[in-house]
Amino acid sequence: MCPICSGAFAKRNNNMIEKIIGLIIFFVTATISKYGSLAVMVLMALESANIPIPSEVILTYGGFLVAQGKLNFHLVAFAGAFGCLLGSIVSYYIGLKLGRPFLWRYGKWLLISQKDILRAEKFLEKYGELTYFVSRLLPVVRTFISLVIGISKGSFIKSNLYGFLASWIWSYVLVYVGVKLGANWEIIRPWWDKFSYLIVAIIIGGIVWHVVRVFRDSKLAAEDLIIDKA
Repeated sequence: MCPICSGAFAKRNNNMIEKIIGLIIFFVTATISKYGSLAVMVLMALESANIPIPSEVILTYGGFLVAQGKLNFHLVAFAGAFGCLLGSIVSYYIGLKLGRPFLWRYGKWLLISQKDILRAEKFLEKYGELTYFVSRLLPVVRTFISLVIGISKGSFIKSNLYGFLASWIWSYVLVYVGVKLGANWEIIRPWWDKFSYLIVAIIIGGIVWHVVRVFRDSKLAAEDLIIDKA
């Protein structure tokens, strides 16, 4: 288990969501520790293909290993960006082939509410190709925007080219944060256990809020549809 995450695992908790998050973090860090930049690429591809694996954990831990001399900074950042590209291609074609009705009906199981879809479509309609770049720098939105672009039959080449460039920036920033954490670990270590619980609590709170919001919005949308039909 990585030193950064040790504090988060020090205390047992019966909360199911916390256990799930703990397992995800453990899986991510253990996989990267074993397979290095290849694992970073695969995990980032999964994240960009709408699998809920936080890129913040993937890339930051990759940077931590860079600081320990175990991985190469530029290779980790490139692996992260290239993984995003691969996942985005998969996500784009899912949206293109299955279309809006599929995402409208089953999006909540990907933690994408109907309001999220509408916001993304409006943003895409208003800002056009700028969306391809900017959306990849926004948490949450970056994970499903390729689905919406595919549904809208946006440019495959431009969306993935701009998305790759933005993901490269995203990767470099998070890997750099991880490097700084690793380089100053001896200074940070005494404080980490205290703050790790707070960090985990914030992550849990954010995920719970997002899940509740998605299912609530989906329920309200279904009720509105029933009323309209009546």
